[in-house]
Amino acid sequence: MNRESGKKGTSRARRRDGPDVVPGSGYTSVLTGATAAAMAFLAVFALALALGAGRLADRWSDALAQSATLRLSAPAGEMATQTSAVLQILRETPGVASVRVIDADEQRALLAPWFGPEMPVERLALPRLIEIIEAGEGFDPVGLRMRLAAEAPGAVLDDHSRWRRPMVAAADRLRMLALVAVALIAGAMAAMVALAASFSLAANAQVIAVLRLVGARDAFIARAFTRRFALRALVGAGVGTALGLGALALFPAAGEGVLAGLGPRGADWLWPLTIPPFAALVAWAATRAAAFRVLRRQG
Repeated sequence: MNRESGKKGTSRARRRDGPDVVPGSGYTSVLTGATAAAMAFLAVFALALALGAGRLADRWSDALAQSATLRLSAPAGEMATQTSAVLQILRETPGVASVRVIDADEQRALLAPWFGPEMPVERLALPRLIEIIEAGEGFDPVGLRMRLAAEAPGAVLDDHSRWRRPMVAAADRLRMLALVAVALIAGAMAAMVALAASFSLAANAQVIAVLRLVGARDAFIARAFTRRFALRALVGAGVGTALGLGALALFPAAGEGVLAGLGPRGADWLWPLTIPPFAALVAWAATRAAAFRVLRRQG
């Protein structure tokens, strides 16, 4: 009867793959959970920055891609005539959907951040600004510049390409740096978990020796550690991710400025939910590698 119950207990232990065959280490458990929580908290912000930077690049590109500005300089007595000539040229240009002369109030609003709202725009010899909205594939800027140079020498066309390219490139680099930060966070967490696992294996050297004495293989012993550390990382990363999402929820959804609206939007909120299982996978791989390395050294 005792032998039969002993066999049943052994089979149950084998089915569990032995997650409880080694005693737990108090501060390695706390260290693993705290490390996973901290790294997950940072990863939430790095991931949100990567997603927001990509959205920012698209927004800047779309905002500047379908518009252009024409700056017209002419003597005061000729400004009206030159403006009419330029507007006629633009209306005849294929790819131009609409044109609009920016009035003095709009110019004052544009200059207000630098010179104040009371600036007397009417008394200054400012150039006339004309907003151009492109249609479909847009217009040919080279051909338009050549025609303007012949018929309106004081007109200067700015198709925003020199502004759009650097801004989009900067947003793309910001997204790349955020993704590199996510990779560095994963690497740092793997290193910390591997260190904690190595310490736990060294602390349980006598237990491992007994397990080997009764016939346990290294794969069985490694599973006991990998499953434990992966579970700790999963729980810790879940807590860190929840705290990170809570902090992101406090960000304003909209606002003004270059970095406005970098927080998650819509389906972007689902991406941080992949952090806890990814952290568990990283912990599992790091613990498995550390376990086999320590077991080979002890063997």
